[in-house]
Amino acid sequence: MAVEFSPAAKQQFDEYLRRYPTKRAAMLPVLWLAQREFGYLSQEVLEYVAALLGESAAFVGGVASFYTMFYKKPMGKYRLQVCTNLSCTLRGAERIVEVCEHNLGIRPGETTADGQFSLDEAECLGSCGTAPMMQLNDDFCENLTPESTLELLERLARNGK
Repeated sequence: MAVEFSPAAKQQFDEYLRRYPTKRAAMLPVLWLAQREFGYLSQEVLEYVAALLGESAAFVGGVASFYTMFYKKPMGKYRLQVCTNLSCTLRGAERIVEVCEHNLGIRPGETTADGQFSLDEAECLGSCGTAPMMQLNDDFCENLTPESTLELLERLARNGK
């Protein structure tokens, strides 16, 4: 499979190059763009981004692997990242993870067989005042309880909202 940005993504890439002082400075936005475009950052996608930025694939891969928000494998339609840092753990994050594991039949780092859900633990999502919480794709779900988590999972499985 040949990896190449769509015309719209290529236009966005060009905008990033105009906005940042160097190609290297545009790397994080370009990685976000590539992930949105291709779904995840495969080795082939990392090599494509590296070529566009004039960097080595190893360097771009190292940057991508440092950040947990970049995915190296296909992810589910719904990406659940449960914060398990201190504030969330003290307020019940372990129970939230258990509810997800039990009801989805997967463990952190896994995706359901139907490709609908991926579950991960996150070190900190910066919402300590609303613990326990998780990020569902780009949205925060805060002040979770085991009951509200189960309701959320059932609603997503039923009608995707």
